[in-house]
Amino acid sequence: MTANLDTRAGRPWIFRRWPAIAAVLFAAALSVALWVGFSDTAQASQVLTAAGFVYLGSAALGSRRAAWPLFGLTFVVIGIGYAVPGFDPTWVLLGGGAVLAVLGFVRGAIRPGWGLPLQLLAMAVIAAVAVAVMFIGQPAAGLLVGVGLLAHASWDVVHFRARRVVMPSMAEFCAVLDTLLGLVVIAAAFLR
Repeated sequence: MTANLDTRAGRPWIFRRWPAIAAVLFAAALSVALWVGFSDTAQASQVLTAAGFVYLGSAALGSRRAAWPLFGLTFVVIGIGYAVPGFDPTWVLLGGGAVLAVLGFVRGAIRPGWGLPLQLLAMAVIAAVAVAVMFIGQPAAGLLVGVGLLAHASWDVVHFRARRVVMPSMAEFCAVLDTLLGLVVIAAAFLR
């Protein structure tokens, strides 16, 4: 038996930590894009909006397993935003979140309180940040987005530990991504 095997899971640690490893790679790519000017604070705020969308959507659909497909959808929407001038993923994600919230309420997902109601409140705060970033300049916008990402990382940790709303793998991925990207966005706001 090798040292890198976990006897409980019988798998190498790297396979159990794939969400964190994927998040580090994803954060590195987004950070490089930000530092070289391919991306900006408004686009970094789309990651925060996407995170809120994934949690809200999972709660509205009543399925933790919906988190990864919802993430895939946000990835496509944000990708279109990079490729198509004038297409703003923030409004698409916020509109999609509103549709999912209505769907959730129609489904009767008002309970439990930590589900759709709490996720809708969090999405409202994220929407306020996303809209504010459109109107304020640096370094305030970068600080706001960075702090928002760090706050969402805390949100991810709480959900990871509680095993609620999204799959633990999504919460782990999101916590690492939000932490790393949040720190980079704050640094970029003051150093660029």
